[in-house]
Amino acid sequence: MTLDSDSDSDLEAQIAQWRAYTRRRRELHHTDTEELEDHLRSRITELVEAGLRTDEAFLIAVKRMGSLDELSREFAREHSERLWKQLVLPGEPDAPAAARTRRELPVMVVCAVVAALAIKVPGWFGFDLASDNDAGFYARNLSLFSLPALAAYFAWQRRVNARVVGVLAALFVLGAVAANVYPLADDSQSFVLTVIHLPLALWLVVGVAYVGGDWRSDRRRMDFIRFTGEWLIYLSLLGLGGGVLTAFTAGTFRAIGIDAEGFITLWLLPCGAMAAVVVSAWLVEAKQSVIENMAPVLTRVFTPLFAATLLAFLVAIVWTTNGIDVERDVLILFDLLLVVVLGLLLYAISARDLAARPGLFDRLQLALVVSALIIDVLVLLAITGRITEWGFSPNKTAALGENLVLLTNLAWSAWLFLSFVRGRTPFARLERWQTRYLAVYAGWAWIVVLAFPLVFDFA
Repeated sequence: MTLDSDSDSDLEAQIAQWRAYTRRRRELHHTDTEELEDHLRSRITELVEAGLRTDEAFLIAVKRMGSLDELSREFAREHSERLWKQLVLPGEPDAPAAARTRRELPVMVVCAVVAALAIKVPGWFGFDLASDNDAGFYARNLSLFSLPALAAYFAWQRRVNARVVGVLAALFVLGAVAANVYPLADDSQSFVLTVIHLPLALWLVVGVAYVGGDWRSDRRRMDFIRFTGEWLIYLSLLGLGGGVLTAFTAGTFRAIGIDAEGFITLWLLPCGAMAAVVVSAWLVEAKQSVIENMAPVLTRVFTPLFAATLLAFLVAIVWTTNGIDVERDVLILFDLLLVVVLGLLLYAISARDLAARPGLFDRLQLALVVSALIIDVLVLLAITGRITEWGFSPNKTAALGENLVLLTNLAWSAWLFLSFVRGRTPFARLERWQTRYLAVYAGWAWIVVLAFPLVFDFA
């Protein structure tokens, strides 16, 4: 017996509800939940092949697996390398897992130190971090100082195989070549596009390490999306703390007649910022049960505010009949706005019970997505008009492509959201669409970094 699309969607919704329940158990790490889910799916497949309907197969499979506590004990006994066995089966020490956990902190420290020192390495070759003449070099390579170390940390933590490590290394080398081999003038549009898009492209390379090389898994990609939001929160908090530390460092040393500005400018700020990239990731991994609630809460707060802002903006356009200015700074602003809207959508999806019925917040999100979609269309019309009048340039072409990428995502998201609100589509389809679209973002970022300078003769 094979699954049709409707039964498959219903099954995914039931499994999502079961997964949400297991993730609330702190003794279960997300990798453990994934292995349990694989076990559940294999049993469901066996039952469906035996002739049962998917809903019957799901209920029987869950019942056969037993209660979560019983299953946790069984799972712990069968997987002696798991640290959480100490929590579920007290008195049965698990030396290998405990030793690995103890190693995570020093490994993170080593990766953070590597990232911190990496930004000082160019100084050995004559690049001055404080010189305006070398500012362009550091701007192009900023993501290359910290993200390889972060990817290395995740590659060690996830125990990725040599093939995946080779792919990660090749992509970072490719990014380094694009940033440093191309003759990009600091005042060129291609330079600005590289500075903006290379960190995005390399961040998605980090995502490959985070998911352990299993980029085809929708579930693991959604985990990376959750991690990204939580990482940004921790990085912002560390940045605020670093600002306070910097102020106290300058003030206390000034009180005894020592000017610490040089140390702060050349060491504390750049090295601390690079190390914070790795430390933030480690904090997210170490404190998952605490931080997982932060991004959804912020989403609940800001979704109605952004929806009201976008609706007010559309009313203002109709009222004043003014068009959208398509200067570079304005285009960046609108692109960031659309990205924020998609971010709010993503983190609402990541925390939602996929089996729950549509509610008021879902309709509010639909209004937000539709408003963003209309604004994206208006921006595209303005960009097209400028290109028709003045021709193609790196900035306008990049803006056109990015808005088309965003338009496609917003349009299909709005359709899926509308279908869900009307009770015609399960919410799981919207989740799968968003996670699979990450590959489009990655592809576009690499095209801008690698192809645009060549197409536009490094202008």
